[in-house]
Amino acid sequence: MVPVDGTRSSRTESVCPVCLARIPAIKRALGQDLYLNKTCPEHGEFSAILWKGEPSAASWGRPKIPCRPGGEGAATNKGCPFDCGLCPEHRQQTCTAVLEITHSCDLRCPYCFADAGDGNCSDPDLSLIKLWYEALLASGNPCNIQLSGGEPSLRDDLPEIVSMGRDKGFSFIQLNTNGLRLARDPSFVERLKQAGLASVFLQFDGTEDEIYRELRGLPLLRTKLKAIRNCEQHGLGVVLVPTVVPGVNTHNIGEITRFALENISVVRGVHFQPVSYFGRYPQPPSDADRLTLPELIRLLEAQTSGLIKAGNFKPPGCENAMCSFHGNFVLMPDGALVALTRHQPADSCCGPASAAEGASMTRAFVAEHWAAAKKCKCESEGGQFSLGQWDVLLERSQTHMLCVSAMAFQDAWNLDLDRLRDCCIHAVARDGKLIPFCAYNLTDSQGGSLYRSRC
Repeated sequence: MVPVDGTRSSRTESVCPVCLARIPAIKRALGQDLYLNKTCPEHGEFSAILWKGEPSAASWGRPKIPCRPGGEGAATNKGCPFDCGLCPEHRQQTCTAVLEITHSCDLRCPYCFADAGDGNCSDPDLSLIKLWYEALLASGNPCNIQLSGGEPSLRDDLPEIVSMGRDKGFSFIQLNTNGLRLARDPSFVERLKQAGLASVFLQFDGTEDEIYRELRGLPLLRTKLKAIRNCEQHGLGVVLVPTVVPGVNTHNIGEITRFALENISVVRGVHFQPVSYFGRYPQPPSDADRLTLPELIRLLEAQTSGLIKAGNFKPPGCENAMCSFHGNFVLMPDGALVALTRHQPADSCCGPASAAEGASMTRAFVAEHWAAAKKCKCESEGGQFSLGQWDVLLERSQTHMLCVSAMAFQDAWNLDLDRLRDCCIHAVARDGKLIPFCAYNLTDSQGGSLYRSRC
């Protein structure tokens, strides 16, 4: 961290949570904790926790050699985050492009980054979605596709949208869904599979109905289980996506992970998302309303009784190190869990990594390991393993791997523009421009948006 007045601090920029004006900010380390402090000349001082405890933020850092996204890019007039498109200041290619194909939803969740269901935006028609696909191809940047919303399964033509993307050459298409229609309509799941859908990114906040009552307004556990079974029946890989809210489901993190291991034939990963405060949320956040990545890592170890260890997780190769973590685990026939990843402190590495290489490797990994698992070849008809233990591990890394990861999205209170420039998850705006996910969803304290409202 760059010294400021003799303290462990570094300068960056952020926005005012009230007016979204760009303002100077300081990341200040207090012991093992890291805070973002900033002052708006009109609206006063703001502080937000960014990182709490071990592994330390200093050890987690991962410097990268920047990579300009492909395509012409947007002109820089007002500067970050107001000129996204992507502008020349951006430092990473697109790993996943998010296509928001509806703003409608069949739930009214208290927490919703899209503030879905307010009826402000009409659904894009197939011709516009076709233009989005073509704009992504024109950018010269191969990427994975996530169809999102709102609730995209409300569109009866969703299989056509999937098929169109596959015909355009996008080999990995994932559906971001609450799973309600997938649970009640198995024939729709079959149509999605036949159209070329590879993976289901399933809202899955816990293994208790009380959690769903609090976060989604309804007891939905049985519905979620039915959606998972229907995906399994039709050969779709499922990634469980819990929105983690302190005091609501932080106690259930270990049980979610155990559930994933017990259903590893269909569940390919768990992707935790600590709650961020943009879109729709009950009240402005305090530090107690946040869960930082190192806290989540420690909860995973504690609540799995050490089956998963904190040292098994590492920073990302694609996005900014402060944005996420991931760990890959292989479930062995005797129930043991073998970790394929481990954390190496930043000062033990061999220098900056290539952002382009990180994006390429992440795209390939997601496409391979978030889709449905291959069938295991290492068991004989009698159920005995005929290969050596090392060969069994290699085989089961293709069939019994669980990816445990997390993504900490930024909101107006904790936004770090230096970190935003490393974003590799880009939403496709109505005009086809690519907007970093956290900028696209950014809202002020009254719900005003920089980008999302431009329907």
